[in-house]
Amino acid sequence: MREKIQEGGKQSPKANPKECLESVTRCESLRVCGSMIRQGHSEAMAWLCQILLLRSVPRCSLTLTLTLILFCSCPALGKKKLYIGALFPMSGGWPGGQACLPSAQMALDLVNKRTDILPDYELELIHYDSMCDPGEATKLLYDLLYTEPIKIVLMPGCSSVSTLVAEAARMWNLIVLSYGSSSPALSNRQRFPTFFRTHPSATLHNPTRVQLFQKWKWTKIATIQQTTEVFTSTLDDLEERVREAGIEISVRQSFLTDPAVAVKNLKRQDARIIVGLFYETEARKVFCEVYKEKLYGKKYVWFLIGWYADNWFKIKDASINCTVEQMTEAVEGHVTTEIVMLNPETVRGASKLTSQEFLAQLMSKLGGKNPEETGGFQEAPLAYDAVWALALALNKTVGPLKAKGHRLEDFNYSNRDITVEIYRAMNTSSFEGVSGHVVFDAQGSRMAWTLIEQLQGGSYKKIGYYDSTKGNLSWYGNDKWIGSGPPADQTVVIEEFRYLSQKLFVSVSVFAGLGILLGIVCLTFNIYNRNVRYIQNSQPYLNNMTAVGCMMALAAVFPLGIDGLHVHRRQFPVVCQFRLWLLGLGFSIAYGSMFTKIWWVHAVFTKKDEKKDKRKHLEPWKLYATVGVLLCIDILSLIIWQILDPLHITVEKFTREAPKGDLDVLIQPLLEHCSSEKMTTWLGVVYGYKGLLLLLGIFLAYETKSISTEKINDHRAVGMAIYNVAVLCMITAPVTMILSSQQDASFAFASLAIVFSVYITLVVLFVPKMRRLITRGEWQSDAQETMKTGSSTNNNDEEKSRQLERENKELQKIIQEKEERVSELRNQLSERQALRSRRRASTITNQNNSSPALTITHSDPRSLAPPPGYPAPTTDLHSHPFANSSSLYQPDSNISRNNCHPSRLQLLYK
Repeated sequence: MREKIQEGGKQSPKANPKECLESVTRCESLRVCGSMIRQGHSEAMAWLCQILLLRSVPRCSLTLTLTLILFCSCPALGKKKLYIGALFPMSGGWPGGQACLPSAQMALDLVNKRTDILPDYELELIHYDSMCDPGEATKLLYDLLYTEPIKIVLMPGCSSVSTLVAEAARMWNLIVLSYGSSSPALSNRQRFPTFFRTHPSATLHNPTRVQLFQKWKWTKIATIQQTTEVFTSTLDDLEERVREAGIEISVRQSFLTDPAVAVKNLKRQDARIIVGLFYETEARKVFCEVYKEKLYGKKYVWFLIGWYADNWFKIKDASINCTVEQMTEAVEGHVTTEIVMLNPETVRGASKLTSQEFLAQLMSKLGGKNPEETGGFQEAPLAYDAVWALALALNKTVGPLKAKGHRLEDFNYSNRDITVEIYRAMNTSSFEGVSGHVVFDAQGSRMAWTLIEQLQGGSYKKIGYYDSTKGNLSWYGNDKWIGSGPPADQTVVIEEFRYLSQKLFVSVSVFAGLGILLGIVCLTFNIYNRNVRYIQNSQPYLNNMTAVGCMMALAAVFPLGIDGLHVHRRQFPVVCQFRLWLLGLGFSIAYGSMFTKIWWVHAVFTKKDEKKDKRKHLEPWKLYATVGVLLCIDILSLIIWQILDPLHITVEKFTREAPKGDLDVLIQPLLEHCSSEKMTTWLGVVYGYKGLLLLLGIFLAYETKSISTEKINDHRAVGMAIYNVAVLCMITAPVTMILSSQQDASFAFASLAIVFSVYITLVVLFVPKMRRLITRGEWQSDAQETMKTGSSTNNNDEEKSRQLERENKELQKIIQEKEERVSELRNQLSERQALRSRRRASTITNQNNSSPALTITHSDPRSLAPPPGYPAPTTDLHSHPFANSSSLYQPDSNISRNNCHPSRLQLLYK
């Protein structure tokens, strides 16, 4: 339904013709009387003529009389009408026409009364209800343009409607003056060349918001907007301004009709300072969801638009399911930025009214309506000043147009010259209105102050003003907060590094230090007794390498426990390098020397019997070369690692922790690590290589456990040490990788594994040697013997010992065979002797007396052989009856138990 109202001079107040008459009788200026008559029109002139007929008036002159008759008899001297086409939204998203229309009518009445503003013209308003809908506004605009009379100016209200009207008005050479449009998109002279507005652009809120963000030291904000052009362009401008101020928009949400998802996203992303851009009806939906999500209270601040009705959150709305009490709780404490639409000073401007007098007249015009329930009540001064801005601009064009031969009443939609003059007059407007000082910028937007208000106890309180033109913030200091002060712009996250327990570090360091001292003692012992034969047979130089490697591994415990508590982060990569190189080289030297021993024991002493005579001679330089190869492999791999992918510090972040008693603070635990880009790959290569060495060491130790050799007399102890080192390393390596995020547990496992491995290795290898040398005193006799000879004969003695050992085994085998043969012959001899004794007893007696050597007695078998060093006696076999049988007793060779040299007997039974 469309309502058309035309109002003009019909209801204008009448001039008093008596005053005209008195001026005539006093022979005063006819111009004054004529002006009064023109204001009174026909009724005033009839009244004046009646007086002239009833009363006698002194005639000043014939000219005066004729002039008076001329004024009284010329009705053609009445005002000419200029029509304004207006769109007032009486309903819709912003029903601003409810208060703005009466305000504009008040301004028209006063303008038409004034004799100094458009004295020859009368302004008449033709308006429709646009319902703040661009579709409806399109139909109404068509009626305004194509229905008589011609409109000289268009006055739309809503931003969406103004966008449509202002873009089309250029085709009809029409000036557009809006009283309620705040869209920043309208500040575009290329798109809207004839557009002006007394309502400042919505971007005028943004400098104020930025100023407040800086005042309260907020650097992180969030936004939620209704998806319309006005709010999108406003938010784009805000984003640019906060970026220049060093403020971050961390969350940006939008919605079309239902804000539930957007509000949930704000809650999930921990938004604290929230700027809301939406119309009043959507604001109720938003804050109903805010209440449900608990996105209010001492931790949150909402910034809203200030042109809502003061009780907007108390208005019942069928589209929400929240009570008034819930809405009141949710909106408490929010801040609004509002363009100053009512002059706070008592100043009489162009309309001769103060702002308070204007409000009083407006309330009378509204007929006692509640201002809080009247749409557009806050914007009413802008509509009032819009009419005055138009009237003053038109008044300013009368002279220039007359000079060019034009008049305002000659305006049509094709006359561009009149439009240019009106545009120039509007662009230079400057006057004091009821809304403050009215002036337009180059884009046609109103420049104004910004009012800052806060909802305190259910009602808005002024807390400050901001003049964006001068950057001046006037602050009252009466802002109130639910908490102790302005909330933080985000949950305060305190970064806290996790450091190694110093008690644990000191304890392990003490053990590591004692282990280094033990290593020094063992090394000193080994070097001091290097000439002792027992020490020489254990390959002392390899043992020295083992001791040095163990000390290097223990030294790695110290940088392993050093973290950011002890050194600066810039120096931490150096600590990482120390960890890697000390532990890597220490392991290679210590384990490599033990592995070399067990390897060569296996290689030399586990051959088959038929190859025993081809055994290799154990040459010391080969042992050292093997250790050198293992060490070079490690050094080369570490160098390649550090060149291609050097270690650097990385910081691991853990789940934030909330301390007790403070809901606005979270602890962010951090842990420093030594790492590289491809750390997993490098560790896989190193662990794989070391793991194979450990497994091979275990296998070789098992294979050589039963071998006994004097060349490497401590290989069993070496095998035991390899068992312990391998087991500890294979357990510790994966465990420390799993526990890398637990600094205390990881350090404890790694460091204690190193300490235990080193202690076991040193004790197993060196303590038995110390014990033997101390208890048996071998270091004294060997040392004295060495001093007497002047040199060590270790190599020759070892060779002789091996040769004698081989001969000893061969002799033992031969002796065993001969003993078996001797036993067999004795049995045969005993049997034959018994048979012979029964048959020839006497013969045996004579034979025994003549041949004592053949007498059989139960004596030691060794008595049958000749004395050592003497050849066996030769006897005539034919002279003895048992010559054939006695020949069986002759040995097969010269080697027998009886003819062994005394020097060899010691070797046989050694």
